[in-house]
Amino acid sequence: MNDATRALLEGGPDDLPERIVPLPDPGSDVKIELRGGYEHFRATPRHADSPEGRLPVYEWWERTELPG
Repeated sequence: MNDATRALLEGGPDDLPERIVPLPDPGSDVKIELRGGYEHFRATPRHADSPEGRLPVYEWWERTELPG
């Protein structure tokens, strides 16, 4: 099964609440709010098997802080 509306996240903080997340738009970066900032994940050409089927893999590449 391939669910193009969800992605598997790799890398980033160990305390991410979820590793399988909805995609805002296929091919878009995924941005997760966490601890006063955002963790950013980018699409890779890879797919991986998960409990929810075969999903596209997104890798962590950056953290940005929220102002304030």
